[in-house]
Amino acid sequence: MKVCVFCSSSNRIALEYKEMAREFANQLAENGHSLVYGGSTGGLMDSIAEGATEKQGEIIGIIPKIIIGANRESKLPTRQIITADMSERKKRLKEEAELFVVLPGGYGTLDEMFDVIASGTVGEHKKSLICLNYQGFYNELIQFSEKLKRDGFMPEDEVYKPIFVDTVEECLQIIQSKASIQ
Repeated sequence: MKVCVFCSSSNRIALEYKEMAREFANQLAENGHSLVYGGSTGGLMDSIAEGATEKQGEIIGIIPKIIIGANRESKLPTRQIITADMSERKKRLKEEAELFVVLPGGYGTLDEMFDVIASGTVGEHKKSLICLNYQGFYNELIQFSEKLKRDGFMPEDEVYKPIFVDTVEECLQIIQSKASIQ
């Protein structure tokens, strides 16, 4: 299964996040899944690519020209797709993926996650999105989503609902169960 992972490219994050991301990618590749990601260097992006590489996994990097121009292109992908801009990158990530996983990240990660949720809500795709709430990273987002429902900005019964899990193991179990259905 092609698993698209959205995550941080910041180098300022704690080592425990990098170790978690590397272990996740190790197990992803070990179970025969392909990694689809943003193709750049830094932070958790390096960690997932390194983790998949350690287990000889297929890695598809999708990177816009502007990031290549900033000398942030990873050399680890086994296949690299170059896009004109960030919008095209998001489109290609959604096309390549069979399932999405969101690890901790900043605005770019949230943008990618919300794009998948919004496009799933209007029926553009039916691909699952698993959000790894590692160490409670997304607790406030979960609370905010509940507020949006309470205040009527989102329906109580969401058409497309992200799956929040707390551990790498839970995330991998869901991926395995989805892969066995295909």
